[in-house]
Amino acid sequence: MERRRSTELHARQGVTTMKEAFEELLKVYRLQSRYKEFSITAFWEKIMGAPIAQRTIRLFIKNEVLYVELDSAPLKHELNMTKTKITQLVNKHAGENLIRTVIFI
Repeated sequence: MERRRSTELHARQGVTTMKEAFEELLKVYRLQSRYKEFSITAFWEKIMGAPIAQRTIRLFIKNEVLYVELDSAPLKHELNMTKTKITQLVNKHAGENLIRTVIFI
């Protein structure tokens, strides 16, 4: 309740929070999707868990495709069968449909 009043007070005074300013900066420079892509790579361990993150060599996004290079063929095969679930987890983390598929290399 107190936080809501504080936010309303800031809005009336023309004060912007750091979060709002940062989001506006990303919007103005059209960097929202790049920031979210970076967030996925930075929080890969949180999204997928430590065992998978430890086996991940490289991770990048290009043209709405998440490329994941793994050092374990059995893990690659196992994760290949759960592409849809991984896509959902990553998009949930991003807060939007940022990727449409995952490719394991």
